[in-house]
Amino acid sequence: MPDFQTRKFAWTPSPDEVAATPVRHRVIIVGAGPVGLACAIDLAQRGIKVLVLDEDDSLATGSRAICFSRRSLEIFERLACISPILAKGVSWNTGKVFFGERLVYSFDLQPGGDEHYPAFINIQQYYVEAYLLARAAELPALEIRWRNRVEGVLNTRDGAELSVTTPRGRYSLACDYLVAADGSRSSVREILGLQAHGHSFRDRFLIADVRMRAAFPSERWFWFDPPFHRNQSALLHRQPDDVWRIDFQLGWDADPVAEREPGRVRERLRAMLGEAVEFELEWVSVYTFSCVRMERFVHDRVIFIGDAAHSVSPFGARGANGGLQDAENLAWKLAAVLAGDAGPGLLASFDSERQQATDENLLNSTRSTDFITPKSVASRLFRDAVLSLAHEHAFARSLVNSGRLSVPAVLSSSVLNYPQSERYDAGVPPGSVAADAPLVVAGAERWLLELLDGRFCLLVYRGRGRESEIDEQLRQLHSLADQIQVLVVSAEPGEHPGVPQGFTFAHDVRGVLAQRYEMAHGSSYLLRPDQHVCARWHGLQAMEVYKARERALGHIAETA
Repeated sequence: MPDFQTRKFAWTPSPDEVAATPVRHRVIIVGAGPVGLACAIDLAQRGIKVLVLDEDDSLATGSRAICFSRRSLEIFERLACISPILAKGVSWNTGKVFFGERLVYSFDLQPGGDEHYPAFINIQQYYVEAYLLARAAELPALEIRWRNRVEGVLNTRDGAELSVTTPRGRYSLACDYLVAADGSRSSVREILGLQAHGHSFRDRFLIADVRMRAAFPSERWFWFDPPFHRNQSALLHRQPDDVWRIDFQLGWDADPVAEREPGRVRERLRAMLGEAVEFELEWVSVYTFSCVRMERFVHDRVIFIGDAAHSVSPFGARGANGGLQDAENLAWKLAAVLAGDAGPGLLASFDSERQQATDENLLNSTRSTDFITPKSVASRLFRDAVLSLAHEHAFARSLVNSGRLSVPAVLSSSVLNYPQSERYDAGVPPGSVAADAPLVVAGAERWLLELLDGRFCLLVYRGRGRESEIDEQLRQLHSLADQIQVLVVSAEPGEHPGVPQGFTFAHDVRGVLAQRYEMAHGSSYLLRPDQHVCARWHGLQAMEVYKARERALGHIAETA
């Protein structure tokens, strides 16, 4: 068993436990899983002091979440913990779908190239937690307390009050904002009497982490009605350390206790792998799943993220990836509120934006589950007919649903998007995550997203021969240089003396950025601190940039 699975974190007494009155913190996060840690690191990097409480003293048991999407990798890059994840993880872009013994089709999630990261990296959740904790230890504004169980929460007008139990006993804390990232069985949600609504699926699945040396490639393989597991489905993923994740659909009538027995699991694996393959079991679990969410994620000064706010089926890898997107959406907004820069609409936009994204994830997860586990004879006949046709006919492949894989939602209806952008109907639309692209800065190859420094960023495309009209607008923006990062991009290499000092100049050496954003001379995009597009224009106007930033900070009435 890897050392990460036996690692324990010591409880350390805090002076807060013996203080005469509850010590007040700016932000308290409950839960030290990937989502809670990502939110805490993001806040700390923005200069916000944050306290993380976790009732446990170890990393995740078993591999749990393993498929981390390109967007999650971009988030990890911004949180300065991407290097060990890339070094340890297993990259993949290809998936294959089988029906019986036949390969129906394969798909490539990254056919065009020119991408900084692969479509997905498979890595056990305990590794991700360990790397996030290593990054957290580097940040003086971030404190983590293990074996601190929250047993009481009072939501007040100007914050929250907590009752916390440790090995020493009970003590009280207060905070301006409380973030609940404590999982699908959220104690904070239960204490406040809140619920998540939706529906559970009448089926059971076996997860087995299997250590073996096998000839399977680093791809996602999904079987419908395989010869080794008739009338059910199976899924195979490769992980680091010669560990393979294998899922078996069991059916609703399966006995979850009996199916976890090592002998029964080995019997299923032998049928799949054959007698010649040697393997050992790392972790086994039997689960059912639900697609549920809370009605609202923001409850005064208590905010829910990740599985505490919503849960989806595992097909499509939308759970952890969606939770990380919750964390990045919340952190910059909460930091702006605490800094006094935000308008009243900013935290409300977290609720509306992440509800939209969650509903999209729930819809995709529900449709995937309905296809994988047909609920009627007619549904089963339709599914099998689609699978039979998909081998020869491309139209049928779009109907096959073994899990619509995680992509970020386009927040097209966000109130933070600048209305003037509607006049620009090309390129990357407002509400989208900014598309990455290779650039050259000061002679060095860089990527657009790694150049972003956590502030709002104005991306301007500047051509030869018409520089003066743009340069005048850039000079007007210079007074906002401490609030807005300005990145001027040109297709032409060489010196560009008109770009004001303090702004960054980049060369679109292969034209990828111009193509992805459909940019010409004067095209401009404003990116939010979470790397989402909030405005775009055909021409650069300094006043419009200022108004768009104000709107994206929640000052909606003032910029309407």
